[in-house]
Parts: sequence; C-alpha cells; structure tokens
Amino acid sequence: MISVDPGDDGLDGFMLGHLTHDDGLGSVEGDPNDTGAAQGRNPDAGAEGNVDIDSDPRVTGEYVRQVSSAAGTLTLVGVVHDHPASTYRVRRVITGLDPDVLALELPPVSIPLFEQYANADRSPPVFGGEMSAAIQAAATATTVGIDRPTVGFFRRLGRVLLRERPPLRTVRNVVSDAVETTKHAITCRAAAAVGARTSVRLEVDSPIAYDVGPADAADDQARDERTQVRRSRSFMNAFRTASRSQASRLEDAAREEEMAARLVRLREEGDTVAVVGIDHLDSIVERLSPVDDATSPDGVRDR
Repeated sequence: MISVDPGDDGLDGFMLGHLTHDDGLGSVEGDPNDTGAAQGRNPDAGAEGNVDIDSDPRVTGEYVRQVSSAAGTLTLVGVVHDHPASTYRVRRVITGLDPDVLALELPPVSIPLFEQYANADRSPPVFGGEMSAAIQAAATATTVGIDRPTVGFFRRLGRVLLRERPPLRTVRNVVSDAVETTKHAITCRAAAAVGARTSVRLEVDSPIAYDVGPADAADDQARDERTQVRRSRSFMNAFRTASRSQASRLEDAAREEEMAARLVRLREEGDTVAVVGIDHLDSIVERLSPVDDATSPDGVRDR
C-alpha cells in the first residue's frame, strides 16, 4: 500500500560482547521523547540532562552486540521494526558511536527512498521507522543496504535449497517470497524516483501500530518492545513445521549468510553500525567469524 504526504517539501580474531557503558557511548544530552529536532541536530539533544546508557531501559546490551577485530568494530543493533523503543535505541547508539559506515537491513535499491524520508525537519522522521531515523542520526555519507534482493543473496539461496532439498511446495513458497520481495524493492526505487522529482512523499509501507508511542515513558516502551519480541518468537515456534514457515527459515538462512558476508567486507572501510531485526541479530553474529565473505559478489558499496 502506498500513501502520499504532499505536505512535506523536505526532499531535500573476533571479540564479541554485549554493549556496556564502556563501549564508547558514554552519555548524551537529551530528552528521549523529543520529536521536533531540526535535521542535522543530535536527535537526543534537549534540556532534560544526561541520558546514561545504564539508566535507559531502551538502550541496553540485550539487543546490541559488538564484534571487534583489527579491521574495526562492528556494532549490531537489533530492532523491532517501527517500534519507538527500537527507534530511540538506534538513534542513541549511532549518535554515540559516530560510525564510518551505516548498514541497514534494507534492499540496496531502497536506500534512496529512506534517505528521502530522513531528509526531514522532524526527528525521528515521520516515514521509514527506525531505518530512516538511523540515516538521519548518522553523520557518515556511507549508508548501505545489506538485505535481499541481491545477486549474492540469490546465489546463497540456491546453495541453501540444494543443501536442504526441501519439498516442492516449500520451494514454490521460497520462489514466491523472492518474487514479492523483488517487486517491493522495485516499488521503493520507483517511489524514490518520484520523490526526487516532485514534492510528493510516497510511503510504500504503512507503519506498524503499537500500544505505545515516542511520547510514552521509556519503561513502558521497553516493556512493550519485549512483549512484541516474545509474541513474534512464540508465533514462529508454533508454526515452524508449516511449509510457509520452512520457506521463511530457508530464506532467512540465505539472508543472514549474505548480510554477515557484507558486514565483514564493510568493516574494512572503518567502524560500522548495522541495524537489523532482532530475530536476525544473534544469527548474523554467529555467522560473522566463519563466513566466506569472498563469495559475496555485490561488493561493499551499493551507491
């Protein structure tokens, strides 16, 4: 579904650990519920005093991982898509670490659309959830989409199917999902093209509605986010034997292998922050050390 906002003219050796207060974030000045910051301003800047990483329940090591090597530090931030607690966590980590590279769980061809969403006076942006909020918070000019569809993903998906040899029905579901994902990515690219030439802002996906918003207390946001994570995992466990669930599992295996490979290569450009779905967080981290990054044909830059 596409909605239109014509009123916004602003188109303009691995070491692994959970994030702690010693991992470079420190504290920032800010009001965690600030939604009116001008673009380019620290999205957490306000008059409410320091927000310490240990005191804000939305910013803990529970959903953040760091992997360090001689090449640089890779920080992965897990999110519940469109959730206000996740959006705050992403902004907080990015402004604290000031990475050289920002990697997002988005198709490479979708990045221009989310950059348009981020190019707005409102903070966090109205459109694009935590992904556009991440772009807005980052000072780096290197923003990369690491999710499907890409050549590397399809190659890995083919290997997964050959290795697992699932039933024909599952294969059909995998192909159907891949087609839909590709169509959606193309739609995002088309929406970006329209936005680049007009003052019309196109929202390709309607945001997910939750029981809490950015104005709610930090504790309430964090509590609701954990509830969403539990519900999602319970649902997946209940239907893990279904053909559609098997297709998603196979597709996720290829996605996570490819995202891990891309992140290994991106880290060569400097310290990197990656924003990924919480359900992919630990799987990607586990794949980072043994991954054969040389088999990712898409390179380290998408633009």
